[in-house]
Formats: sequence, structure tokens, C-alpha cells
Amino acid sequence: MGNSIVEALNVRVEGSGQKFLVLAHGFGTDQSVWKGILPSFTPYYRVILYDLVCAGSVNPDYFDFQRYTTLDSYVDDLLNILDALGVDRCAYVGHSVSAMIGILASIRRPELFTKLILVGASPRFLNDVDYHGGFERGEIEKVLYAMEVNYDAWVHGFAPLAVGADVPDAVREFSRTLFNMRPDISLFVSRSIFNSDLRGVLGLVKVPCCIFQTTKDVSVPNSVATYLRDHMGGRNTVEPLDTEGHLPHLSAPALMAAKLHRALSR
Repeated sequence: MGNSIVEALNVRVEGSGQKFLVLAHGFGTDQSVWKGILPSFTPYYRVILYDLVCAGSVNPDYFDFQRYTTLDSYVDDLLNILDALGVDRCAYVGHSVSAMIGILASIRRPELFTKLILVGASPRFLNDVDYHGGFERGEIEKVLYAMEVNYDAWVHGFAPLAVGADVPDAVREFSRTLFNMRPDISLFVSRSIFNSDLRGVLGLVKVPCCIFQTTKDVSVPNSVATYLRDHMGGRNTVEPLDTEGHLPHLSAPALMAAKLHRALSR
């Protein structure tokens, strides 16, 4: 990644607090997705923001299709960033795929994390025997086909569904960051996420976790939050959010900030 992962992934540290707080964005966004809640935390934390290598804000030449076939390489990136910054303890907020990246990072280096806050998290999107992930294989293949055939049309259809709540500004912003992604990278990452299954490692998570779940998320059924709570190995709670959609930090930032403050204080 050129000179430094800190430069390559646009790492920023904002705020004047003593404790570190990582805000890690999910698929289809970049670190700008946190701008609505960031001012609520900079007086109290040193907030670490960065972009996933697949984000449109990162030089696409850094995306190695052979390396980023699983989430493990994204975990490497996160841990390398924390090591480069000299972080020895932090709270971690991960949205969507970054929730699962945080889970895997905490298994490798549990001493680094005081708490994980997981937003719109899913260990597996495919339905299985005794598990409702929300999607059948055929539904996922249709999504991937739609992305491949006409990425622009797919974004215009997916963005309002994902945002869920009637917040046009949030739909526009999510559309913008989706369009910033190179379509072949977006498709590749989507396929990797849809094919991942982390259910088998959840019991290895010992760091306390708070799982944020909106009332209706087109990507993650409410039952998945309960599944995570019951199968991770540490002390876990589910925090319901009284709003709809997969991106509450974008569509309801004031609510999200208040809930995050509460979860971090416990």
C-alpha cells in the first residue's frame, strides 16, 4: 500500500479525550458516514477513523483481489493501523462488515478492545438449518447479477432500501459513496461478504459486545441480533434503535450518538 497503511487508508485521529474510540464504516460507505455523530465524541475521545481498502475514497490500485478474498486481510489492516498509532486499548464501533471485522480482530487481540459496539452486524447472510440470515442463495445471486449487469441501476434501487427511513439526504449520501466505488471491486466485496460464515468463531469472542439493531433492516433480520447475543462468548446485550434501516448513523445521527454514549458508558 505504498508508503504507509495510515496514508493509504486515510487514517485520521480527531478529538482531545484520553481514551481511543474507533469508528469503522461498512460496505458502500467511507469514513464520512460518521460525520453526523463525530462532533458528539471528539470532546471525550481520540476518535480513530479510516477507510476500508474497498472504499471509493481509497486508491483502487491498493485493492488486491487475491488478498481480500476473506475478512482476515481487513482484520490485518485494522490491527496494523492500531499498532501504527500506538493504541493499546480502545472501544470499537463497527458497522455492517466492519462489525464482523471487529469481532475477528477481538479474537486475535482481545487485550486491545474494551468493548465492541456492532451496528447492523451479521455473521452469515444466507439462511441455513435453524438459522435465519435473511437471504436464500437465489436471492443473493439475483443481487450480484443486478450489480454486474447495471451497477448504476442497482445503486438507485438499493440505496433507498438500505437507508429504510424516509431521509432523502441519507439516500443521496449513501448513493454517492456507492457510486464512488469501482463496480468490479464492489461486486467482488459483496460476493465475499455474502459467502462469509462466522458463526463458528462467535464463541471465541470474549470482549463485551453491544449489538445495535434497528426496528427494520432490509439486510439483517432482528433475529440475527439475538443470535449474536446468544452465541458470542462474552457479556453481550442488544440495544434496539427506534428507527428503520441499515445505516442509522447516517439516517438518525442524533439518536445514534445518544445510544452510543449510553453503550460506551456502561
